[in-house]
Amino acid sequence: MAILGLFQHDVKKHAVLASGLVAPNPARCVQCGICTFNCPVGIDVRAHAWRGEPVIHNHCLTCGECVMRCPRGSLRFEKTDLFAKRKP
Repeated sequence: MAILGLFQHDVKKHAVLASGLVAPNPARCVQCGICTFNCPVGIDVRAHAWRGEPVIHNHCLTCGECVMRCPRGSLRFEKTDLFAKRKP
């Protein structure tokens, strides 16, 4: 049972990543491009940050590389209801 507890953090982390997206704070962004350079699928995250738009891209893995590598902390994960059931 102790081993199951080790993976509990990963389960919570993946649940958050699956229901979120990368959102920029354009006031903090200095357009260094480190986020784009570290994106494993080649998304221009810097352009999204410059426009102040969340990264809504069908190739985004929500891996967190751009968020972790940003030296200014201008990227964060935001929970989205993109896949939530819509009320009639």
